[in-house]
Amino acid sequence: QVQLVESGGGLVQPGGSLRLACVASGLTFSSHDLYWYRQAPGKERELVANINRSGGYTNYAGSVKGRFTISRDNAKNTVYLQMNSLKPEDTAVYYCKARNVYSPYGEYWGQGTQVTVSS
Repeated sequence: QVQLVESGGGLVQPGGSLRLACVASGLTFSSHDLYWYRQAPGKERELVANINRSGGYTNYAGSVKGRFTISRDNAKNTVYLQMNSLKPEDTAVYYCKARNVYSPYGEYWGQGTQVTVSS
């Protein structure tokens, strides 16, 4: 059974930092591209950042470029999202997703972790 479990969310002041982690189990981690999405109340889920299998390619939404960093540790089956210079508009539930590059059916989501940026 595949599981993705996010952690690291919480309440932080504007300008602060958080590091999210997503630990995967039940899959071959190195066969999956990894994604962080977020969904704010009343808005659609949006892609924040993604990283390929090896970690050699990353991509960011324009709104977070230069502030967020995605990384992965294949030995620990974990993907991270380092978030710096947080803004109130970053407030959302953050989700990780794993997509198997060898199968169109291998897509898995975590349950999400809440990030609230407020003074």
